[in-house]
Amino acid sequence: MVLRNDTLDVRSVADAALRGDAISRDEAAGVLRASDEHLPELLRQAFRVRAAHWGRRVKICVLQNARSGLCPEDCHYCSQSSVSTADIPRYRLLSRDRLVEGARQAASIGARRYCMVTSGRAPSDPDVRHLASAAREIRGELPDLELCVSVGLLEEDQARELQASGIGWVNHNLNTSERFHPSICTTHTYADRVRTVRNVKAAGMSTCSGGILGMGESDDDVVDLAFALRDLEVDSLPVNFLHAIDGTPFEGLGFVDPARALKALCLFRFVNPRADLRAAGGRERNLGDWQSLALFPANSIFVQGYLTTPGQAAEAARRMIEDLGLEVEAG
Repeated sequence: MVLRNDTLDVRSVADAALRGDAISRDEAAGVLRASDEHLPELLRQAFRVRAAHWGRRVKICVLQNARSGLCPEDCHYCSQSSVSTADIPRYRLLSRDRLVEGARQAASIGARRYCMVTSGRAPSDPDVRHLASAAREIRGELPDLELCVSVGLLEEDQARELQASGIGWVNHNLNTSERFHPSICTTHTYADRVRTVRNVKAAGMSTCSGGILGMGESDDDVVDLAFALRDLEVDSLPVNFLHAIDGTPFEGLGFVDPARALKALCLFRFVNPRADLRAAGGRERNLGDWQSLALFPANSIFVQGYLTTPGQAAEAARRMIEDLGLEVEAG
């Protein structure tokens, strides 16, 4: 039986995604606005697309907060920003030994990817050299561990230096639509973020870019973001759900409805069928008991927490994956 939601034929949307065809904006909006009774079919069709490119594998990823706080930017969602009074650790760039040890710990719990994240507007050239030095040591010891960095606005020559050290991915989220971006940050522009993603691509590195849901954006903003990421042909696509932290400008915002969160993941999968789609920050807090369902559209998750907030323990995540009949992607 083919499910139709008003004019939306979900199977046809999935078939188009499987062919690599772009679905229409109306179809994308229809996925996000589908009634909750249609959610099981949306998840089933999204899994068809996910399985075609990623099988039944789930990639486990670990974040390392390599520099915490001390950021001059005013990103309203972030506990590390200049406008945040959140009670978080604040420290300068971790030593190479600490970064390498973090990679060892990630590998020991079965992580496939290790991402070193620094607060701040942009990395200095010494920052880039320091991360590259750590990466070379990690690559020598753990050659199968995927290495990613998230360092803010990045120049192409800096990206090339990181690539030469063995780092394969750079994360820099668009976060939301171009229209809504001034509502979440004023110290840099949406165009600055797009430029960083393009610099990463020009350097021959793989791109990791996604967004955050639950910041007051409209359905159109979510659709715009999904298509912007398609236009940029991003390789990895993390979908975060706002974890409103006390002391940030967004501290009063509530939870993302679990059904809406799952529909959004389906939307990103249909629009970006080949992407390494990650159910990222806020997954545990917003989805709660529904979080295992995120693995129908998504093929990747973070474990062991986020930059300044806790997350699902690796062993619990592994059990969740196996209970669904899926398998942890081996390194």
